[in-house]
Amino acid sequence: MPLPDPFPLYGRAYKRDPYPLYEKLRAAGPVHRVRFPSGVTAWLVTGHSAAQQTLSDSRLGKNHDLGNDRWRARASIMPEPQHSQLQVHLLHQDPPAHTRMRRLILDAFAARRAEELHPRFQELADALLDELPADANGADLVACFAARFPFQVLAEVIGLPPALAARFRREWGKAVQPVGPEDPGRGAYEELLRGLQAYIAEIVAYKRELPQDDLLSRLVAAHGEGGLTREELDSMIFQLLVAGQEPVTNQITTAVMALLRHPQALDRLRAAREDTELLARAVEELLRYDGAFELTTWRFLAEDADLHGTRVPAGDSVIVSLCAANRDPARFPDPDTLDFDRAQGPHLAFGHGIHFCPAAALARVELQIALRTLLDRLPGLRPAVPDEEVEWIPAVLGRGTDRLPVAFDRPVCPRG
Repeated sequence: MPLPDPFPLYGRAYKRDPYPLYEKLRAAGPVHRVRFPSGVTAWLVTGHSAAQQTLSDSRLGKNHDLGNDRWRARASIMPEPQHSQLQVHLLHQDPPAHTRMRRLILDAFAARRAEELHPRFQELADALLDELPADANGADLVACFAARFPFQVLAEVIGLPPALAARFRREWGKAVQPVGPEDPGRGAYEELLRGLQAYIAEIVAYKRELPQDDLLSRLVAAHGEGGLTREELDSMIFQLLVAGQEPVTNQITTAVMALLRHPQALDRLRAAREDTELLARAVEELLRYDGAFELTTWRFLAEDADLHGTRVPAGDSVIVSLCAANRDPARFPDPDTLDFDRAQGPHLAFGHGIHFCPAAALARVELQIALRTLLDRLPGLRPAVPDEEVEWIPAVLGRGTDRLPVAFDRPVCPRG
C-alpha cells in the first residue's frame, strides 16, 4: 500500500501556533505521517492516551542504529565524527545501557537537591536583573535573563568551573538543530560542532586534573573506572550542556508569552506573590499549555508493526507530540484555556516512561523562581512589540523565542 502524503511540520505560521494543526490531526486519528524541513518523514503520535502508551512501548527503541536506510538518507543528524562521539547520550540509548548511564546523574537532579539550592538560584536570578540599568523601562527578556539564568543554574548543579562557564557560547546550544548535508549552512554547523567538542574535551581534562565532589567529576571518574566509554562520557556532557539549559530558556519564553497573552492570569500571579501553591500550579499549567519540548526525539520499531491502528514500517522514525497530547480535550477539558485551577492530572511536558526528563524537578524550581522574580521586579510587564513580530525559533523539536522584547512601567524594583 502506498504511504499517505505527509503533513508539513515547518513554516513561520506553524511554529508561531502549531495547535490548530494538532487539533486537526488529533480529530483524524492518533498517528499521522509528517515531514520536517530537511525532508525527513516520520510518524507523529498526537493524542494523550496514544502518546503515553507510545512513550512506554517496549517495542520502540531510541538507538539510531534501528533507523532504516530511508530514514538515514534524509535525516538531519550530526555528521561524522561528531555523530559517533556526541550522540550516544541518554536520549539515544535503550536498556541496559540507558539504565547504567541514567543512574549516574539522578542524584545531581534530585528534587531535594533542587530545593536545597533554591536560595542560590534566587541569588542568580536577582543578580541578572540587578544588571539592568536602574532607569530601564524595557529589555530583551531572552538576552538579559532567559538565556543566562538556566545556564548559570546548570553550572552550579553539575560543577562547571566559573572560568569554563564564562567561555560557554550560547550558539553551541544550536547543535541540537542540525542542518542537512545540502544546506548552505552545513559548514557553519560543522564548525559549531567542532568548537563544542573541543570545549567538552577541556572540561574532561580539567575534571581529571582537579576532581571535586560534583557531577562532572563523577562522570569523568566513571570513565576512568570503565563505567563509561569516552564517547558516552562526551555525549553525556554534551547532553547536559545543551539539553540541560536551552529547553529551560525556551520554557521561560513560552511561559512569559502565555502570560502576556493572558493579562488577567499574569495579574493574578503577580498579586499572589506569597502564594507558593498558586505559583506551583501556574507553572504546571504553563508547562501543559505550551511546552518547550514540542516533540520527542526519534523512536524506531525493530520490525513492521501496528501502532494505534496504523501500520508503521521497521526503522521509520516515530515522534510523539507532547504539545498535541497536552491539548487533547479527551484528557484536559477546554484544553486551549489557560487555567491555573485545572485539576485534570499530570501533563506530558517532561515525557513519560524510562525517558522521563531526569531534571524535571530542577526545571520546575527554575521556572518558579524565574516567573516570581520577573513579575516582582519588572512591574507592569508587557510586550514591547506586537505579538505577530515575535519570532519563534525554527527548531524541529522545541518551542521558544530567540528574542522577547518587553516593557515595564517603572524602574527595576530592588530585590526582596
